[in-house]
Amino acid sequence: MSTTTTGTASDTEFLDAAEPFRREILAHCYRMMGSHHDAEDLMQETYLRAWRGYDKFDRRASVRTWLHKIATNTCLTALQSRQRRPLPSGIGGDAFDPTDDLLQDHEVPWLEPFAGTVDEISPGADADPAFVVGARESIRLAFIAALQHLPERQRAVLILRDVLQWRAAEVADTIGVTTATVNSLLQRARQQLKDAAPQEDSPRELEDDAKRELLARYVSAFERYDVDAIVELFTDKSIWEMPPFTGWYEGAEQIGTLIRRNCPAEKDGDQIMLPTVANGQPAFGLYMREADGVHRPFHLQVLDFDSSGAVGHVVAFFSDTMTDDFARFGLPATPYDRQSGTV
Repeated sequence: MSTTTTGTASDTEFLDAAEPFRREILAHCYRMMGSHHDAEDLMQETYLRAWRGYDKFDRRASVRTWLHKIATNTCLTALQSRQRRPLPSGIGGDAFDPTDDLLQDHEVPWLEPFAGTVDEISPGADADPAFVVGARESIRLAFIAALQHLPERQRAVLILRDVLQWRAAEVADTIGVTTATVNSLLQRARQQLKDAAPQEDSPRELEDDAKRELLARYVSAFERYDVDAIVELFTDKSIWEMPPFTGWYEGAEQIGTLIRRNCPAEKDGDQIMLPTVANGQPAFGLYMREADGVHRPFHLQVLDFDSSGAVGHVVAFFSDTMTDDFARFGLPATPYDRQSGTV
């Protein structure tokens, strides 16, 4: 944008007012869409619409609220022409047999991970602490996956009411329905979200020392390609899935069998893992040694811990653009300049 004037407001004035909320609006679009790429596009569309209409902004609401209203309706329009974005475990059916062949489905628009820390997506230091906690929890993969089961208006109402803690009247004004309709949509959304939640232990946030120790063991086991040590980190309720592969696997031994049968690694040093953060959760870029001896991006693992402190859920994201995806998460194209430490 230039520094010309639109109506009565300069571009500089608009950017000064709106720019502090860019990451928050990106997270809001991600909650709505389940795709980081879609969220980036719709955030840009939101800011374009806001810029065009800034001279008509009456200041009765805060800039943050005004931007969220525009973003919500921008996403609702986009969702009319898009399919929901599941994880393999959200499609239905029982856990897969790890001895079966792996199948991929590139026609399904799979859920995508979100690049960002919880501090980047929280609503600001002046917000109510409960609001901040709720905003951070609502970016976790499990919650985003559950949201995908909701029709678009239910999804919007639940996010605005339960995440952003808006009043029912504000939500009604935003999406153009009555307050009674908002309350009805919220009730149905909460029940459907409860029904759709995966049947696994509730995610747990470990204390820093315990998390460092567990993640160090996790990295060591993978980098040594010690599948027995990997199995020890899971429980019989742990889940492993890896879109765009359609299968999901439950239980430590099943996960171990899957890795033994399908992982290209053969020995210590074939895999290198570098830490990052996805959806506010510990994550790792896994680099696999290829035939020429070079380690290249293989997949991105996002971890959750269960109530016992074990690894409860891993989503290993594969794509045809892993190098670009790694860059989005601050990971290098090759791991040889790796930094020490874990998430």
